[in-house]
Amino acid sequence: MSGSGTSGEGNRSRAELVRGLGLWAAISVNVANMIGTGVFLKTRVMTCNVGTPLAVFAVWIVGGLLALAGAFAYAEVSAMLPEAGGDYVYLRRAYGRVTAFLFGWMSFAIVRSGSQAALGVSFALFLNVALGGVLDASALEMGPVHVTWLTLVAVAAVWGVTLINLRSVATSGRTALVLTIMKLAAIVIVAVAGLAYADGHWIHLAMPSTGATCEGVAESARGGIAGFGAALLGALWAYDGWSNVAPLSGEVRNPGRNLPLAFIGGTVLVGSLYLLVNLGYFHVLTPQQIGSVSRSSSVATEVMQRFIGARAVTVLAIVLMVSSLGALHASVMANSRIPFAMARAGMFFRSLAVVSPHTHVPARSILAGGALASVYALSGTYDTLTDAAMFASWIFYGLAVATVFVFRRTMPDAPRPYRALGYPWIPMLFLGVTACLIVNTFFASPRLAMFGVLLLGAGLPFFWWWTRPGAVTPP
Repeated sequence: MSGSGTSGEGNRSRAELVRGLGLWAAISVNVANMIGTGVFLKTRVMTCNVGTPLAVFAVWIVGGLLALAGAFAYAEVSAMLPEAGGDYVYLRRAYGRVTAFLFGWMSFAIVRSGSQAALGVSFALFLNVALGGVLDASALEMGPVHVTWLTLVAVAAVWGVTLINLRSVATSGRTALVLTIMKLAAIVIVAVAGLAYADGHWIHLAMPSTGATCEGVAESARGGIAGFGAALLGALWAYDGWSNVAPLSGEVRNPGRNLPLAFIGGTVLVGSLYLLVNLGYFHVLTPQQIGSVSRSSSVATEVMQRFIGARAVTVLAIVLMVSSLGALHASVMANSRIPFAMARAGMFFRSLAVVSPHTHVPARSILAGGALASVYALSGTYDTLTDAAMFASWIFYGLAVATVFVFRRTMPDAPRPYRALGYPWIPMLFLGVTACLIVNTFFASPRLAMFGVLLLGAGLPFFWWWTRPGAVTPP
């Protein structure tokens, strides 16, 4: 497979992917996927976990540095192998077909399709808040089947971004850039308003959260190492998506330069914004007030109420609606390239390897992802699946980062436009933390971990099917 997604000398007459994503569009894909709702919702729980504003900032910094450590490794490997499919390609080259297939199976069939369903539902929920709850009404009732307008709007959101992605990758990239600029502007406005317009005091930064109600936060997750670990998981969830541009590597212009900048620049930008908006939060509210915010509200809403009053709920709902839509769009862009790469390697439905001769995007793969995400949204079954599969995703994060060591040994003379900063220590640090998170999941949530393992193992029969003797291989 070449950098543009080709798979053999006999394929020159076929339509192929084109490198239509520039630097800013590539950065937008990562940023849009990282910034969802976490920065607006997680600070309350994190304050209860660690107790002081400075400790909260420390958690955000550590989480950002860990994401950046992974980004350094991805930057080296993606610049060396700028091919459609990203992680799938790295894992196949480093560990073989089984590992790569299980990654693709989890990503397409469960993790990313389920996440897209969740983002579509989030978009509909925030729109419902902005409209005063009108989407709660029933749209269809046939016996046991009960579908609300909210569910239909969620499905419509999934198909809306799916149809956008059927256009050229340059058009999708421009859409990602516009949506990302909108959500970045919203975050900056919340932060600046908290720092400049709402009444606040810097003394809040030196105060503890003593006396906060901490609704829904277990005592075992407050203070000490356990509290810091719980807060770090929240921060890592908010940073998740730092590797999202990897599957689009085959469509990024000047990949040796732009891919490292997309990984590293996107992560640094998001980390800086997270620190800025949290500074605004703690300037306006005391740690006790932040820890006492209701679970049905958010710290961002409480801050905005200080300067725009009751309209804060509606305004923030619109902000979160745009944020969810941007993340959904970026996820559909990236996720569709994974089954495409699998099909090109003869490891998935052959029809998904087809590139549109008009727009030069993997149209059938995009449509397949939209259909699966719609099924999850209609059924409402995505939460349990994605929660269980997310821990398995960290296994693949670790394996993908570890490919930097594998390729340094097996491909020592391959051109490397970028070399991972701090190699080997920084990638080793990422792998160590990843191992701790995976092991901790088995102790803290054994049922969730075992369900994740079962979901991972469920891909093995499909692997056997695609690799059985006599199976059709790609042309």
